[in-house]
Amino acid sequence: MLKTVLATGTMLFALSVASVAPAQAQTGNSETTAAQDPADGEANDIIVTGSTRAQRRFDASYAINTVSQEDFEKIAPVNFADLIGQLPGFQTEITGGEVQNIYRIRGLPNDGGFVSFQQDGLPLFHENDGVFFRGDAILKQDLMTERVEVVRGGPAPVYASYSGAIINAITVTGTDTPRGRAQVTLGDTGLYRLDAVQSGPLGGNTYYAVGGFLRYHDGYRDNGFPNDKGGQIRANIKHDLDNGSVKLNFNYVNDHNVFYLPIPTADPRDPNVSLDPYIDYFEGTMNSPAFRNVNLKYRDGAGVIQNRTSDLSDGRHMQMANVGIQYDADYDGWLVSAKAGYTQGKLDFTAFYSTTNPADATSFANGYLARANTAFGPVSRFGYVLAGTNTVYDPYAASGLVMQGQYRDIHSNFYSAQANLSVAKRFETGFGSHDLKLGLYGSLYGEDSRTTYQNYLIEVAGKPRTLDLLAYSATGSVLGRVTDNGVLNHAATLNQGDSDAKMIAVFANDTWEIVRGLRIDAGIRHERYDYQGWAALTTQANLGDATTLADDTTRAFTGTIVNAELSPNVTNWTVGANYDFSNQIGLYGRASHLETPPNVQTVMSINPTIITTVADQYEVGLKLASGRSYLYITGFYTNFDPLNASFLAFDPTTGRNDVNVPFIGEAQVKGVEFDGAWQVTPWFTLNGALTISDPKYRNFESATGADPEQAEGNQIVRQPKVYGNIRPSFDFNTGGTDVSIYSRYTYMGKRYVDLYNNTALPEYGTFGAGITLRRDGWQLQLVGDNLFNAHGLTEGNTRTDSLSGQGSAEAIYGRPIFGRNFRLVVGKSW
Repeated sequence: MLKTVLATGTMLFALSVASVAPAQAQTGNSETTAAQDPADGEANDIIVTGSTRAQRRFDASYAINTVSQEDFEKIAPVNFADLIGQLPGFQTEITGGEVQNIYRIRGLPNDGGFVSFQQDGLPLFHENDGVFFRGDAILKQDLMTERVEVVRGGPAPVYASYSGAIINAITVTGTDTPRGRAQVTLGDTGLYRLDAVQSGPLGGNTYYAVGGFLRYHDGYRDNGFPNDKGGQIRANIKHDLDNGSVKLNFNYVNDHNVFYLPIPTADPRDPNVSLDPYIDYFEGTMNSPAFRNVNLKYRDGAGVIQNRTSDLSDGRHMQMANVGIQYDADYDGWLVSAKAGYTQGKLDFTAFYSTTNPADATSFANGYLARANTAFGPVSRFGYVLAGTNTVYDPYAASGLVMQGQYRDIHSNFYSAQANLSVAKRFETGFGSHDLKLGLYGSLYGEDSRTTYQNYLIEVAGKPRTLDLLAYSATGSVLGRVTDNGVLNHAATLNQGDSDAKMIAVFANDTWEIVRGLRIDAGIRHERYDYQGWAALTTQANLGDATTLADDTTRAFTGTIVNAELSPNVTNWTVGANYDFSNQIGLYGRASHLETPPNVQTVMSINPTIITTVADQYEVGLKLASGRSYLYITGFYTNFDPLNASFLAFDPTTGRNDVNVPFIGEAQVKGVEFDGAWQVTPWFTLNGALTISDPKYRNFESATGADPEQAEGNQIVRQPKVYGNIRPSFDFNTGGTDVSIYSRYTYMGKRYVDLYNNTALPEYGTFGAGITLRRDGWQLQLVGDNLFNAHGLTEGNTRTDSLSGQGSAEAIYGRPIFGRNFRLVVGKSW
């Protein structure tokens, strides 16, 4: 039924363009100006991403979306991933919190490494994935964003590194007309947020813009401490020259964001029994005040036992500053663009990760009987107490289960200097015109990392307490402890390293317009990298505390450093053809080749998997537009070879993520995207996006005895075959007040947690709605998400279920979507 609803909406879009009316092309400044006349619609928005020069969206021979501030308001996303997930071809998971969510493009089997985040056409950090952060942690959406342009496939590999897609945030730039806006957002999840932006002239053809946000948020789940706290500020100064402009910009982020991980939702002893009474589906989390003062214990390279304190409430603490300069000029038809930026940042990240399923309390304890007998002498029985106390804890007074989780403490410093220089010129020839662009891009960047993982024993509950497992003699005396103040394994994982990189890329693109409407374009990008780094060797060690088993198998630094160098190079290309029958009907086809080298973290890792992945993408598109109605239909095929689907599984015996399960093969994805808007009347518009695909594994091999045949032809992990949304909106004026009423239905199809497709993540759909009132510059908005508290999981438990599932037909351990919540926004524009 859900598929029928989405398909019906798409048919309505097609009907809307049956009577095609003329549409006027727009011209204007490429950096900050969208379509000047709102009646012209999104098809005539001016876009700059992935093209030689500014052009109408309709004229582009690739799939691109523009998302304006008005779109931000009506979509009312809970985070940036939620916004991008409303676009066709993008399957996102939004349940990790505000940042570090999942971005997948057209079935490419990666959690975000193929999506380049840019600001005004330049990345803030060269690689798409840093040490436990990606673009949405350093580039956050606020009122300082004029619009976001999103390229799917197409020329992305030529205009950015590692990219099957580009997300480019175009910032507000000042003009002769001063303008500003401020708004306060209040949410029933304890959200308090202030956004503001101001721009205008400084005199002498010089303009400014400054904006940002401050935010405090208790969180969508109850951690027992604030979820998010911090903010961002961005500013720029632009000076117009006789033939162009120069712009200076500055970004600063100082923000804490707590990370949500999967929770158990059903009893593994009987998957029909819900654990909701103990850990609430919508509000429960294993994050807890019990982890506000964690002691990390390990042995350093000199043999000295170290103790460091860590606080879970710090979350993902990102501190980042960026300065940049941008120069654009027209020298008698020669378009020169020079952009450069430098980013310096620091990430301190703490999170509590899921590991194995909950276990029956008695069975779990008995699993340590042999080790306890050896260490402490004959053990008569085990018993649980609250960690660090003598208070008895009886699991059978609650769920009868206990569970373990992994506390992760990660610290990284990073830097990235990047520059892009390009020259473009249109040449008229005897056989059409050539619009040629030549460019040079380079980056110097690097990051270090210090990582400690430590495993804990906890109760099955929201905001769980940590537990100690004690071994008793026949007389009732305590012989010893399996745990140490709740710790099951001290320093189960311990890593440290540093890396530096330099890279240079040359690229070129030619758009050949043979006759009006018929264009062929081709581009190529060649990149050369040079990595240098080191990693600290570790070994298994016993820290020597005879009263506990928790320190028997820790990792310890040996004092030895391993140096590494790597010099990969890759070549990407794209070829496309476009024919527009008119300003309202067009066709295009394109082939792209994407190579992604190993990232810089490879040289600060011990025995890393070094592989250059290749994705060949093909797409054909139909473009239809009429006023504010449009329909883009894009068929696509992606072959990803080689696909490294290897993973490190959690070993409950050692407490480490050190069970390497290598799977090398291919991923093949065939599909079609629908992206449309149907303006039924001037006051009613229906927007929608739908993606139907068949993401499959092919030709797998494994060197460790795992059966690759069981993965052959299976659906790619966590990738649905159908996903999309429908967004109706009503816009009218009554009594001098502009009123917008809008809603959103988002559908996510069935997925699987494992390569063998044994355990499913069921389909789900959510409803949201909102209303906005505007009068005399004031704005009042009320919006609600997941109004009917639909249940849905976006992932399983990736530490243990990636190969063969969870032993159940449907996931009983996963990351649930957020429950019903509301936000009130009060704003003023001037």
